[in-house]
Amino acid sequence: MAKKNQLAKLFSRRNGIQAGWAFLTNANISGFFTGKIYNGKLKSLCVPGLNCYSCPGALGSCPIGSLQAVVGSFEYQLSFYLMGFFLLVGSLLGRFVCGFLCPFGFVQDLLHKIPFPKKIKTFRGDKSLRLLKYFILLVFVLLIPMFVVDAIGGGSPAFCKWICPAGMLEGGIPLVSSNPSLQSAVGFLFTWKLVILIVTILLSIIIYRPFCKYICPLGTIYALFNKISAYHYTVSKTTCISCGKCERECPMNIDPVKQCNHGECVRCGVCKTVCPTGAITSGFQFGSKEKSLDKRRISDIKAKN
Repeated sequence: MAKKNQLAKLFSRRNGIQAGWAFLTNANISGFFTGKIYNGKLKSLCVPGLNCYSCPGALGSCPIGSLQAVVGSFEYQLSFYLMGFFLLVGSLLGRFVCGFLCPFGFVQDLLHKIPFPKKIKTFRGDKSLRLLKYFILLVFVLLIPMFVVDAIGGGSPAFCKWICPAGMLEGGIPLVSSNPSLQSAVGFLFTWKLVILIVTILLSIIIYRPFCKYICPLGTIYALFNKISAYHYTVSKTTCISCGKCERECPMNIDPVKQCNHGECVRCGVCKTVCPTGAITSGFQFGSKEKSLDKRRISDIKAKN
């Protein structure tokens, strides 16, 4: 019961941070009423999470949308800015962004709270299907925009155009709803993206974060930094009793004891909360915190003896 209460507090605290960040990055409230996109100076900056540029409330740009626009041409200074952006955010936070700073991740978290007769924790082919997001990053975010460009050298936003359900939820639906002129232009593409969004919503009720696990190219980029990011998890070998609770409770289906900084980890904090011995810690760590903890515990044991 105590652990359930602790998990409830964890989810409440994390959801509060997610909600606050989603509001902060989509604070152009008037845009939802006027149906107009904010085009001020802040829009030239990227936000860490997946947040559609076309969302009427968005104050910043989506890094994936921006990457598609400039990946095929280094004539744009923005391409160098994006390289630095991914390196900075990735090396500092890794997939902490996915767990706390992504509005669409927050939406999936809320959807998964909806009761359903049988939630699916894992299934046959789950691990193989997770490779799909690497294919999507390579083909739809990098290769197609790199080789399919417009007259001024801008890349084709293939992922945003054909796949991204976040763009449909945050941008497509609000803009079409508030602009009668756009309603008459709705066609196959809008319907296709709406179907993808509906499927994503339904799957999110049954499976924890299916978009993050199988589709999201932004999470895929951050996953490459998880093992080296300044913010990371540590498991103390002297304190861990190998009870398996962290693995059983992990919503992303990884074993923190074996790989506490696995690329699939979104830093949600569940493993730390359920650990009965406090063996799992996290934070901005430089060097091996685990070794210093183990040495201190060993010295304490020797002192007692």
